[in-house]
Amino acid sequence: MPRIYILPLDGVGTYILDRIAKGVESCFHLSPAILPAITVPPDALDASRRQYHSTVILRRLAAHLPPDGLRILGITNVDLYVPRLRFVFGEAVIHGKVAVVSIHRLRPEFYGQASDNELLAERTIKEVIHELGHTFGLQHCLNPQCVMFFSNTVQDTDRKLSQFCESCRVQIEDKVTTAS
Repeated sequence: MPRIYILPLDGVGTYILDRIAKGVESCFHLSPAILPAITVPPDALDASRRQYHSTVILRRLAAHLPPDGLRILGITNVDLYVPRLRFVFGEAVIHGKVAVVSIHRLRPEFYGQASDNELLAERTIKEVIHELGHTFGLQHCLNPQCVMFFSNTVQDTDRKLSQFCESCRVQIEDKVTTAS
């Protein structure tokens, strides 16, 4: 049976990983598996920005996809960016097999608030589902409550739901069934 693999990259605790696995299984109806952690590729670091280039990480993730893997999702605690943006919560290859999400800017502490593992888990699950949706070919949705809505800020992530709108749900069900 095809699986979605979750690959921790430095500094992600088991609570978040377990919550992500449950969220993935609930949303995609596929059995996820958590792989042993690896280090963040050092060549992804842009020292002048003090951030990690997410596309470089994506390229490295593909090599860790097991033969029965449908998708691989990297989860990290480092701050991610792509050249045209100040930061990203995550990135995925559209119609590809790899995605990465960072919990760095999803943590309430990043915004001067008290630590809240439940809020962090909710935000992370939304971004994970969003990025995995891209791997199945979904584009950004204009519905601000749909999980496929583009999160430019953490407030956008907080506003959206952890599920697909009706239109995106129909698309994703067909694409997941076809892929598996």
